[in-house]
Amino acid sequence: MTVNRLEDYLEHISEAARLALSYVADLDKKAFLADKRPQQADTLNIVVIGEAATKISTEYPDFIVRHPSAPWKSMKGMRHRIAHGYFDIDLDIVWATVQTALPPLVDQLTALHASLQQDS
Repeated sequence: MTVNRLEDYLEHISEAARLALSYVADLDKKAFLADKRPQQADTLNIVVIGEAATKISTEYPDFIVRHPSAPWKSMKGMRHRIAHGYFDIDLDIVWATVQTALPPLVDQLTALHASLQQDS
């Protein structure tokens, strides 16, 4: 019997995005760049997002096809860049990702969860 993990993966993405946003909620870019804790926390959460997106792409390709507006390729790409180039991480890109890509992703995940519930 195969376990359906799609909802779990979506929840991992959602939680990681929310956590990443919470770690910088009271910071400006200068403060972020000066503090390794939120840098590392947000970097890890971007990896989690990308890993879960990769699992969804691999295990549930039909879901990806039904929801092409989600940034699947970008999520996987950021994970790949961080995981394979750790010492070359561009913190400006991490900051920009958290500030510009994650807020709409959180909203999109709410819609994806609702869609998943309707499909059940």
